[in-house]
Amino acid sequence: MKSECKYSFLEAKTKLEALCAYQERCSFELEQKLISWGIHIEDRNRLLADLITTNFLNEERFASAFTSGKVNIKKWGRIKIRTQLKQKHISDYSIKKAFSEIDEDLYLNNLRHLTERKLEMLPQEKNAYNRKMKVYRFLSSKGYETDLIQEIVEEIESKNN
Repeated sequence: MKSECKYSFLEAKTKLEALCAYQERCSFELEQKLISWGIHIEDRNRLLADLITTNFLNEERFASAFTSGKVNIKKWGRIKIRTQLKQKHISDYSIKKAFSEIDEDLYLNNLRHLTERKLEMLPQEKNAYNRKMKVYRFLSSKGYETDLIQEIVEEIESKNN
């Protein structure tokens, strides 16, 4: 059973342009939106191609904005960001380019801040090993690299002792 088209080609184009003007989007998100609207595949392809040529849709710009937001606001690590971008079908080239724009000092400061905050939340944990494992698990869930986690946790522990 085919779903009925919610919008005409021009209405869909206008709505997509408004969505893209409001916030950076990726083609995967827009394609899902078009599918939910019941737009036929030929029209979906034409709409996405038009958005790319008019620069409403730009994968590199999306990857850069997504990465910047997740590092600066959510304090996510590269692993979690890469996973999310891969789920949105962003190319390795765009991901690599976005990662090159990450300020390394900010990234490490985020990791330090999260580590210190998590350690402050665990004063009741007397077993040092368990406490350290809880911190490692938390930082891993935020998407930070294991070697950086180990380095920062040891740095903070040596500073506190």
